[in-house]
Amino acid sequence: MDDPPSVAAGAQSRPEFRAGGVARASLALARMLLVGLVCLGVASLAALAIVRVGFDLWEGIDPFLPPERRPFLGVVQLAHRAFAVDVLRQVILAGLVIGWAWWRDRSGWRRRLALDREKPNGLRPVVLLSILLFWPILHIAWVTGTADVFGAGFGRNMRLSPFMDRTAVVAWLVYLTVLAPCAEELLVRGEMFHQASRALRPVGAAVATALVFAAAHISSFGLARPVSLLPLAFALGLLRWRTGRLWPGIALHGWSNLALVVYLLWLR
Repeated sequence: MDDPPSVAAGAQSRPEFRAGGVARASLALARMLLVGLVCLGVASLAALAIVRVGFDLWEGIDPFLPPERRPFLGVVQLAHRAFAVDVLRQVILAGLVIGWAWWRDRSGWRRRLALDREKPNGLRPVVLLSILLFWPILHIAWVTGTADVFGAGFGRNMRLSPFMDRTAVVAWLVYLTVLAPCAEELLVRGEMFHQASRALRPVGAAVATALVFAAAHISSFGLARPVSLLPLAFALGLLRWRTGRLWPGIALHGWSNLALVVYLLWLR
């Protein structure tokens, strides 16, 4: 005999049912982290291997020579290789995320990554334009302020390398403002936000992806860099939720990067 509706409803509020929901949420978040770590790890290792072997073959060096027999490459060559690794890693990362989304949902992978909107834009155009225009000012103030609070040297006496010509500077700026924002947003506010949304409400997904994004930027500056990125990361998650699209976040991410670099290099 079936339980009365009141009994069934009461059963849903028991701790074991709530525990089941927490377990499912934890599993979804763990899956989100796993996807992010695998994509970043594979992209980084593949980029390192391709650049190492490719540059060595181009320069007539045996890529399998032991370290003690390898010729010294020089500062400029090492810098070129490091930049090539950064660029290739972002290209591979974007390809991995798109490929994963297509494999998981071949008919709806664009919606999964918020490249197609499922619902009308939740922000009025004037609000979205205001955010895009004025947020970089807040971002610069927050980043430089947190660096001072933490005593970090980020941005102090920052100069372009004397070995960078005009073409290299342009390529570096394109990397910072277009390539890196596209790849990172596809992963974090695309696939990882989708995964987090299966377990959390939109604000929770924005917070979860913001924390992951900030943690991924831990560097020699300690906690200064992750803390400096938290407001931007949370704003990007809110844009992903409210607009239902990835493009506004990519635009804000790239514009914030450009504004900060211009401020630190030429306006400070």
